Amino acid sequence: MWVRVATFEGGDTEKLDKLMDERMSSGEMTPPGGMSSVLILEDKDAKKRKFLAFFDSRDALEAAEDGFDQQGDTIPAEIRGKRTSVHYYDVAIYDGDVEAAKAARVSLLEGSPESIYAGLDKTRGETLPKVRAIDGNVAAIGLADRDNGRASMITLWDSADSMHASAQEADQMRQRTADMSDQKIANVALYDVSMAQTVEGARARG
Repeated sequence: MWVRVATFEGGDTEKLDKLMDERMSSGEMTPPGGMSSVLILEDKDAKKRKFLAFFDSRDALEAAEDGFDQQGDTIPAEIRGKRTSVHYYDVAIYDGDVEAAKAARVSLLEGSPESIYAGLDKTRGETLPKVRAIDGNVAAIGLADRDNGRASMITLWDSADSMHASAQEADQMRQRTADMSDQKIANVALYDVSMAQTVEGARARG
């Protein structure tokens, strides 16, 4: 599985979510071939948004790029916001009920290409069971960018309160993972989950 992560600044998230939901439910916005689900993370204070589109393969993801650009052109700039970056990641971990998520903690780690996958292997085998056992955790996603030596761990929670309550445990586990795999913690950010939906779920609702 692969994911396309597009970051936006500005715009109107509430109007955007409503517009996308309406278009997907009505069939006006057709998901690209091979896309399985969507996760939208919002930082209201910073007015930033991450749009994660999950695909069955990298080939399917790359084939959809032009379609994303065309769809973006149909959404008014004051609603869409400004796209500041697009990254592709290999999805190394995808565990739990992502659709139940209401809040997300995103940890970015950097290191050598070898350390990225070693770190994710340790996360899968040692850290993931501990994270999933924390009260309020509903899912976890691990992303790898081998070319640039980056890994992103996304833990998903049933509420912002649960996410904040887990902060101390999360800090300790993140540091242990970084130390064991010779990685550096580059950034940690908190988000609201404004949309978490499978393509099949959107079609069923329509």
